[in-house]
Amino acid sequence: MERRGEPHAHRWAALVVVCVAALIINVDNTILNVALPALVRQLHATSSELQWIVDSYAMVFAGLLLVGGSLADRFGRRRLFLIGLTIFAAGSIGAAFSGAVHPLIAWRAVMGAGAALTIPSSLSIINDLFRHPTERARAIGAWGGTIGLGIAIGPIAGGLLLARFWWGSVFIVNVPIAIAGFLGALLLVPDSKNPAAERPDPGGALLSIAGLGLLLWAIIEAPTAGWASSQVILVGAASIAVLAAFVFWEAHSDHPMLKLEFFSDRRFSVAAAAESLGTFGLLGSLFLQTQFLQFDLGYSALQAGLRILPVAALLAVSAPLSSIIARIIGVKLTVAGGLAAIAGGLLQIAAVSRLGTTYADIVPGMLLIGLGAGLLLPTATNSVVGSVPQGDSGVGSASNAVALQVGGALGVAVIGSVMSTRYRSHLTAALAGRGVPGAVSHTILGSLGGALTVAGDVGGVTGALLAGAARSAFMSGNHVALAVGGAVSVAGVVLVLMGLPSRSGHGDA
Repeated sequence: MERRGEPHAHRWAALVVVCVAALIINVDNTILNVALPALVRQLHATSSELQWIVDSYAMVFAGLLLVGGSLADRFGRRRLFLIGLTIFAAGSIGAAFSGAVHPLIAWRAVMGAGAALTIPSSLSIINDLFRHPTERARAIGAWGGTIGLGIAIGPIAGGLLLARFWWGSVFIVNVPIAIAGFLGALLLVPDSKNPAAERPDPGGALLSIAGLGLLLWAIIEAPTAGWASSQVILVGAASIAVLAAFVFWEAHSDHPMLKLEFFSDRRFSVAAAAESLGTFGLLGSLFLQTQFLQFDLGYSALQAGLRILPVAALLAVSAPLSSIIARIIGVKLTVAGGLAAIAGGLLQIAAVSRLGTTYADIVPGMLLIGLGAGLLLPTATNSVVGSVPQGDSGVGSASNAVALQVGGALGVAVIGSVMSTRYRSHLTAALAGRGVPGAVSHTILGSLGGALTVAGDVGGVTGALLAGAARSAFMSGNHVALAVGGAVSVAGVVLVLMGLPSRSGHGDA
């Protein structure tokens, strides 16, 4: 039954348990980024395959989150938390020992399924344990900051592991932490559920996964197939049709996994949109910058991970302060300020992106992105979760996490594909008329890492010219892609200023 009465004695210890689980699951949004060059070299992955390795996790994560939230409310939040951690650990083991790209993509999807059960359960556990609005705001702020910190420290953790172990270590590290979270939950986290919760909605889940998957396919494969190709257009149109069918299904279902009436509250809808637009730029930029640091500047995985530290440092400082800032200036200005900082960071890095760019050139932009994420994520999360009824906390927290995952998946897909389109266009022109064999051309156009491998094999003046052309093409793509990300964040600022109430309405502001 739903817990009632006095606050749970171990609620702060339980908060640590669920935050640790949230940390490792969100670390997996970015920990793989520093291993991407290793996957290019060892598994011969192309740029589009790298995007799928990253996005298969986010796609299933987002598609099943709402089902995970409803299952948690109906069958018990701790129970689903434990099941989710078990599936996540199993998927991590499978991913670590994948010997080819396609099995790795599949195991990443299994990890996403486990994450989809764990994350909404964790936030709804917090919502249940902390009944006082002020305490709940602090707890959710800590949880939201943990998620943002996980996203930011992923590249650093990955770099530390890859300095000593093989690329699969970025997945194996999840297993002992998942076990610790499992045991901690058994000891410290009380179970709770909503006896009146609706039954699960598997039809809605299938439609959401299919719609998002088709959309991601069209975006990711467009640079290779052609943005105007009939295949891309047909799949893109199919994705819109399926997503429309999902909305129709949810509107007419007597047990929808996504209650569309939530969107009538601007505290929910605008804050969720702000999260999506913010993580669009955050995760899309990290996808590119870890490759820039290793392929273009020649840093090792550990050196590249450590150079992402400015994002993590500013996020760690600003996230705990976000609730205080929101109480002083209001939720609207805090969320808008976070998005504005992300936009400024993306546009600064875009402006300096050219052949010859140094690490020092991009540090100001990274600092702004970390500051913005720290202000945005906890504040918007508190607005989204605080706007739904207590009994729907599982679905509300899942909806919040969907906003994060969809935004991140689309950011990697769109920003990665814009970069890839520009990269392929420049190199196709450079290779024209040079009689390059088809297989070699495919490798060069597939990724910057592939082009540099070919350049190393060729050697001499020709190899040096190819490497220079590939790096120049990548940086040109980086410039355009990050400008697109910055423009998306600017649109988010306008949306928030026009639509988000200044105060959250649940006592924290």
